[in-house]
Amino acid sequence: MVEGLIGKKVGMTQSFDAEGNAIPVTVIKAGPCTVIQKKSNEKDGYTAVQLGLVEEKGVKKPTKPQAGHFQKSGLPPARILREFRTSDPAELKEGDQVLVDIFQEGERVHVTGTSKGKGFQGVVTRHHFRGGRATHGSMFHRAPGSIGASSYPSRVLKGTRMGGHMGQDRVTVRNLTVVRTDKENNLLVVKGAVPGPRGSYLLIRKDAFEVQPA
Repeated sequence: MVEGLIGKKVGMTQSFDAEGNAIPVTVIKAGPCTVIQKKSNEKDGYTAVQLGLVEEKGVKKPTKPQAGHFQKSGLPPARILREFRTSDPAELKEGDQVLVDIFQEGERVHVTGTSKGKGFQGVVTRHHFRGGRATHGSMFHRAPGSIGASSYPSRVLKGTRMGGHMGQDRVTVRNLTVVRTDKENNLLVVKGAVPGPRGSYLLIRKDAFEVQPA
């Protein structure tokens, strides 16, 4: 079985459990994904499958390397390709589709995406500095303060927290619970928030250490 899928973030809403408690959830359009290529121990040293996300608008003008890669499998070019490990590569072949039903309600998944870009931010926003006092003639409100010693080492050490570009980082949120799956509409509903804005691409992976029911 494939250990994950490619998806797109639809947005956040809320769901209600049996006791009537409101639960924040994120709706993800997971798949459908097509098997583009298979990796084997004999040829590549590991077993995995390369999945391509099927979208309404495909690649209009694929490059020559893209066209050659997809020509081997006889499939139309996909914009997003990712590899996922698989426990049994023999059960899949090139051209097969992987759907959202590989996930079950109550299962835990890891979701990887790119966080929202915040542009240039100061140390208070970026690193949660407390800042200085705001009264009694203080002129030190949101400044970073001292960034190094004077005589030794007479330089700013690498890694010193400063203002700079914030966001647009690869972020993985672990152990999100699957609340509901909708195979007909390729929707996956998970508890909590996932990184990225609406419409961004996500990787949803199974928890490798979770004990599956017999």
